[in-house]
Amino acid sequence: MSESALVASIRLALGKDARVVLWRNNTGSALQDFGAGGMRPLKYGLCVGSSDLIGIVAPHGRLIALEVKTSTGRVTREQQQFLNLVEKMGGVARVVRSVDDALRAIEDAQVAHASPSAKTVGP
Repeated sequence: MSESALVASIRLALGKDARVVLWRNNTGSALQDFGAGGMRPLKYGLCVGSSDLIGIVAPHGRLIALEVKTSTGRVTREQQQFLNLVEKMGGVARVVRSVDDALRAIEDAQVAHASPSAKTVGP
């Protein structure tokens, strides 16, 4: 199965799961016509290395980042840095190679987690 087919399968399966909201995160750049300003590159997506699927998991509103890879796909240095950052900040970041891997990541994200940088607001 290709990576794009796997992303589609995961989106279809998790789209039926009320515990999670996911967005497809394409990254890259394209030339944009700015009229009199001419053609200029326009970047899109979160950042270089950001995961294929980004979401929020109930009941704690936890961020989840899923980097989708085929059985032979390799994570780039930038992708690993993004996954590490998400984990460091209290989110759940996983490389997933199947729908089952993605479902396990959702289960992990449902567990309450107190981030070291979390602050209590109020009295």
